[in-house]
Amino acid sequence: MGDNATKALVDGLNGLLADHLALYLKTKNFHWHVKGRDFRDLHLLFDEQAQEIFGNVDIIAERVRKIKGMTLTSIGSVATKTKVADEDDTSLDAMTMVEKLRDDNATLVATLKELKDLASEAGDNATDGLIDDWTDQTEERVWFLSSILG
Repeated sequence: MGDNATKALVDGLNGLLADHLALYLKTKNFHWHVKGRDFRDLHLLFDEQAQEIFGNVDIIAERVRKIKGMTLTSIGSVATKTKVADEDDTSLDAMTMVEKLRDDNATLVATLKELKDLASEAGDNATDGLIDDWTDQTEERVWFLSSILG
């Protein structure tokens, strides 16, 4: 792996790590605060999706370390690297929550596709393969959330 290509990949993976941590917390926030006639279904869906997102966190961080990079170290480092917007409003209606999560996951799909190019440029087949799995998971979340919205 070339030094510049590897550095770009490490930076991209750290952005992905930040996005996963931020999206995990946002999804759990909505899990905790959803209300309305679809409460039970959305409460369970948000929890399921949050677990899936969090399940990738350690894999992403360890991938950074395996290619000799340093991972994020704090909430501040997550905040500077993530594309996921904060959401502190606990009174959002359920469908607004679904829309926000759909949009965040769709942005994550785009990030993953960019990251795949970086992995290819760095000659990192292992990361390239992992990105395929992460993309499939994220596209499924987008599909589920989009289907709820009709």
